[in-house]
Amino acid sequence: MNILLLLFASIVTSNIALTYFLGMCPFVTISKNVKVAFGMGMAVTFVMTVTAMANYLINHYVLIPFGLQYLQFLVFIVTIAALVQVIEIFLDRYSPALYAAFGIFLPLITVNCAILGVSLFVMLRVYNFWQTVVFGFGSGVGWMLAIIAIGGLRKKLIFSDPPENFTAPGITAILAGIMALAFIGFTGMASL
Repeated sequence: MNILLLLFASIVTSNIALTYFLGMCPFVTISKNVKVAFGMGMAVTFVMTVTAMANYLINHYVLIPFGLQYLQFLVFIVTIAALVQVIEIFLDRYSPALYAAFGIFLPLITVNCAILGVSLFVMLRVYNFWQTVVFGFGSGVGWMLAIIAIGGLRKKLIFSDPPENFTAPGITAILAGIMALAFIGFTGMASL
């Protein structure tokens, strides 16, 4: 698959948040304003790209040669948790400004199922290394785009008076559904 097409599809038409509804917990809870949503989106994009690359290398140079593919789930989860901790320690030591900018979002990424979902999609679709990098990065950017858009929409909701049953999680789910329909409109251009 063409790399640019893969990038476009992972950002828009096969958006990890709006097509597969992965990473919904932070999507609903963190999307209360655009600034916080942007910080979370940046952190998710960075971790998603790095863990997709690491899991690809571990799978192809450790698990497959030793016949340990049945451990993919466990190894991928441990890899994500370990990489988030290493990245957190590294940023705290060498880039305190960036570490402070990520704040609490960096440790929360460990439990974001979209990160694991990207690694599993890479294995199921048999991507090569560069396709893995592009898909991981594009999926992170797509997730960030979705959470920023929903953050902007939720900010406008403070001026409205929704019915009592449509409180924050309810109206966020409805908005995500409408956004998913809008993103599906681009499916004819590229899909995975």
